[in-house]
Amino acid sequence: MTEIELLERIKNDPFEFSELFKAYYKPIFGYIFRRTGSFDDTADIAADTFLKAFNGIKNFNYRGISIKVWLYRIATNETNQYFRHKQKHHAVFERLDFENKNNFNTLLTDDCKELEAKLQKHEQFLSILTHLKTLPVKYQEVISLRYFEGKDNKEIVEILDINEGTLKSLLSRGVEKLREKCNQL
Repeated sequence: MTEIELLERIKNDPFEFSELFKAYYKPIFGYIFRRTGSFDDTADIAADTFLKAFNGIKNFNYRGISIKVWLYRIATNETNQYFRHKQKHHAVFERLDFENKNNFNTLLTDDCKELEAKLQKHEQFLSILTHLKTLPVKYQEVISLRYFEGKDNKEIVEILDINEGTLKSLLSRGVEKLREKCNQL
């Protein structure tokens, strides 16, 4: 089924939104988690993201922007709103909680277990996150989407609603700033 067909089904029957939720909850949750580093905050933000999507889907018109991109935009906006509200712009990745693994094991699906394995697999990951949190949010967003989420430039441009030249500049500068911070050890 195409996104357009799914969109029509959802508009005709709101219960069909569950198909959209099943398809995109895990990747959206992972994206938010890698931005916040907190399971509880991520669960709240993901819930708000899908609630906004559910409430707004009737007004969504397919104009070249996919539902996936639309959901990532909502998630990005909700995450940024969370940090603005909590005044935590500079603490984006500070609160990774690896002591409460039982909570992760009982509440997360296999996708979260895969995420945890990826986090443990990379020895330098936590060090990089520590340095990444000191960068401005605009660099954190593009670096997270590109390197943590594996999004290509076209998807990032759509999600953040910026032009490709700006994206390339942000990525280049952000990676260079992060590299400089990591080499200062």
